[in-house]
Amino acid sequence: MKWTVADVMEVMEERYPTFLQESWDKNGLIVGDPDQPVEKILLAVDPVEATAAQACEGGYDMMITHHPLYLRGTSFVSRLDYKGRIVHDLIKSDVALLNAHTSADAATRGVAWALAQAVGIEGVPFDPVDEDEAGNPRGLGRIGELPEPMTLEEFAAVVAKALPAGPHGILIGAPGGDLKMQVQTVAVSGGSGDSFLNRARELGADVYVTADLRHHPASEHLEAGGPALISGSHWATEWLWLPHLADDLEAAAKEAGVELEIDVSRFVTEPWHAHMPTLG
Repeated sequence: MKWTVADVMEVMEERYPTFLQESWDKNGLIVGDPDQPVEKILLAVDPVEATAAQACEGGYDMMITHHPLYLRGTSFVSRLDYKGRIVHDLIKSDVALLNAHTSADAATRGVAWALAQAVGIEGVPFDPVDEDEAGNPRGLGRIGELPEPMTLEEFAAVVAKALPAGPHGILIGAPGGDLKMQVQTVAVSGGSGDSFLNRARELGADVYVTADLRHHPASEHLEAGGPALISGSHWATEWLWLPHLADDLEAAAKEAGVELEIDVSRFVTEPWHAHMPTLG
């Protein structure tokens, strides 16, 4: 027995229902034939030329990414731009492309959940929108308690160890510059997290772990008293979800009596390629 692209879409919809996506977002099948058989799937954060080439050259039938290829739509898919080249290459190689973006951010075992697990908390969503069939709340972000309090500096070391290696590393911000402050209540949100700065404060977090924090929002947030901030990279804070997605897809396939090979891409699809401290 083999699954088709449509079967994989059904499994993904069960775990990352499209009604969870934000109104501005795009989630679903981007390229591919729903009737195509699937035996081998590649998982990645970004649908970029490197991951598309990995899928095409590696003999994969399908690639599932977190980010959409076309968030704002397009009128052209020629090979004159890199997204058009990706579409052409995937079609020529019979590789379907599907994504789960904010639907995965808010899911029970989604991006925020995976980041929370990695830094040592179970956590609940910032503002639950509903519950899954097992009664687990779903929604963006997670907030929870560490088993024991520790200093911000110690907790930052936990985060640095949990995130996959890349050129970005983490940045740490503390109200008053106090890296020895005690933290126990932790808020997390994978990817760009500016919009949840106030919510993390309202929920009583001691520290907020996210990515892509901009200068002025972060500065004003810390001047207003915090919570402390740990900013990783967008890619790293979201990549942590992929191994859990692989486990869940493998479990679903096993339950259905289907043989399915699933691999997680290790390509670091950061926009940055090196980090150098400034010395002037």
